[in-house]
Amino acid sequence: MVYRLGGLYKQQQIAFRGLIAVFAAALALVFPLLLFLYEGFAAAVAIMASPLMAMAALFTGLWATDIELNITAMMGMIMIVGIVTEVSIFYFSEYHELRRANTGQAAALIEAGGNRLPPIIMTTLAAILALLPLALALGQGSAMQQPLAVAIISGRLVQIPLVVIVMPLLYRWLSGME
Repeated sequence: MVYRLGGLYKQQQIAFRGLIAVFAAALALVFPLLLFLYEGFAAAVAIMASPLMAMAALFTGLWATDIELNITAMMGMIMIVGIVTEVSIFYFSEYHELRRANTGQAAALIEAGGNRLPPIIMTTLAAILALLPLALALGQGSAMQQPLAVAIISGRLVQIPLVVIVMPLLYRWLSGME
């Protein structure tokens, strides 16, 4: 006896496969762009590591709130790749500006973190506070978007230490900086 599920379940499975393909494409397209932009493997890998590490927080947030991974949560996952990558690029732009001003490599990494920390904190808090009503499923129809909000909030919570601490350490290690 063989059972074949169809209808809504089948459509959901098709959508999941499509979103996984979009996620993979996002990673595959961003990495060469970073290689071109920073002309170095170390920076591209360090930047791409941040959103990938943020995925662990995203899954932890969904698990902690007992929310299943669904289509809206996967859209949040794709958004986190873009958001954390963007913040990482702003950090590296600041780092390169400091290097052009003849700041030493190690000092530029630390100073870039200090310079970018206030805007990163402000934008992270603004996004979290704006999404909090959805994450708490307050209001009519908000339960439908709750997985998206929880996914984005979870990813954004860890972006600060990932971008300001982990990414520079990884870059320093990959580039052989002393």
